[in-house]
Formats: sequence, C-alpha cells, structure tokens
Amino acid sequence: MSETAANDDTQKPLLGTLLHEGVYRIVMQRPDRMNSLSTAMMTALSEELARAAENPEVRVVLLGAEGKVFCAGHDLKELTAARAEADGGRATYERIMRQCSDLMQQIVRLPKPVIAVVTGVATAAGCQLVASCDLALATDTATFCTPGVNIGLFCSTPMVALSRNVAPKQAMEMLLTGESIDASSAKEFGLINRIVPRDYLEQVVQKYAEVIASKSSKTLKIGKEAFYRQLEMPLSEAYEFAAQTMVENMMARDAEEGISAFLQKRKPEWTDS
Repeated sequence: MSETAANDDTQKPLLGTLLHEGVYRIVMQRPDRMNSLSTAMMTALSEELARAAENPEVRVVLLGAEGKVFCAGHDLKELTAARAEADGGRATYERIMRQCSDLMQQIVRLPKPVIAVVTGVATAAGCQLVASCDLALATDTATFCTPGVNIGLFCSTPMVALSRNVAPKQAMEMLLTGESIDASSAKEFGLINRIVPRDYLEQVVQKYAEVIASKSSKTLKIGKEAFYRQLEMPLSEAYEFAAQTMVENMMARDAEEGISAFLQKRKPEWTDS
C-alpha cells in the first residue's frame, strides 16, 4: 500500500492507498487522532479522490480507516485553537465547514462508486462521511452517532447527508439524542447496506467491490450522476430527466455491447465508452 499526504504532526502519512484490479483503497491512518477530519485530513482525502476520479484504472473506491474509530468527525482541538484568533475563530470555522461540505459533495459527484468500510466508531462528521458514500459496509461492532448536541454544537452539516439517507424521524432521533446506534440499527435505518463479521470483512468487501468493478465504468458514471440529480427533482421532472438519460445511455457503445452480449448469452467486453 502506497502512502500519501504526510501528517504535519508526525512522519506517518495521513492516508494509505492501494489499487488492485480496479478497486482503489483509501485508508485513513491517523488512529491516534481518531482519524478526525482535520484540515490536513480533508485536504488529503480530497486530493486522493481527485486522483481516483482521473485515473481510468480506478473503477471503485473503498474508503476505510485504521484503528477502533473510523472517524470522530471534526478535529475539536483544531477548532478550539481557532478561538484565540482575532475574530474568535469565525473565519477559520467558515473555512473548515466549507471545506468539509465540499469534500462530502466531491464524494457524491465522483464519477465512480465510493464504498465506506466501517470497522469502528463513526461519529458526527465521521457519520456524515459514511452517509455521503454511495454504499457502506460495516462490521457487527461498528457504531454510529451524531453527538454534537451533547457538547452544545448541533450536527447541522452531518444532518444534510444523514437526512438524505434515513427517514426523517430516525435522523432526528440521532440528532436530538446524540446517542449511538449499533450496526443493526444503522442497517435498519438505511445508513449502511450490509453488516459483516470482522473475520470475513476483507473477503466480503473485496468480492462486493469486484462485482461493481466488473461493470462498465461509463454506465456506472451515468447512473450515479443521474441517481443524485433526480432525487432533488419533482416526480414528472425526474421521469423526464431519467428518460433522456436512458436515451443517451442507449447511444453509448457499452450499452450496445451489453445488450448484444445478453442476447448472445456471452460475457460483455466493455470499452468504457
């Protein structure tokens, strides 16, 4: 696994990466700081995601983390230090929140599927990170929460991703109580897709990612973009948009190949075009 984005505090890089058969792993490796979304971590993630988007060999992105905490959200020490600034930290807070929002939207807009692999605690903006990914797999010991209310800081930005993944009352339950939910509840709520025993995680995640990586990347790009765009549209507008998307998709070379392969009962040969 290659390592990128050196940590300002230590010599250990913030991220580790590995590309194998179209599956690109990005691993946050700052367990001593609970993989918090410091400015440096968000910058590193954004840069790595941008590289993944541009690399034609990358078909699926896996986002994981070292340690018992997947991601503890914003770096509270970094936020607290900003209070000493002349404006009480306002400019810094605006920059950090904007950077975080941009990162989450970058994941949604990435032309390739992003799968969160959660092996520990995902809290506050860490829970937001999970919700922003297209899919999420978690171990049976993973937990999720938006505990900002407990420290007087409502999880308003995590709320955006959370409320777009789970039912309103379930989202409000997490936001208002600040209490943790286990993996079973997270799956029931719709926050994650599957629960995997820790001993089988690697095997299941790899197979899961490989299934998606085997599809036409052109088709996946079209589908992911269309999915998120139509979510915000009224019903009639969504159908009009989706119908036009289907037409454009039918004109793609991979659609022609895929349909021909199905009719001829053979495996398609994608050109990703």
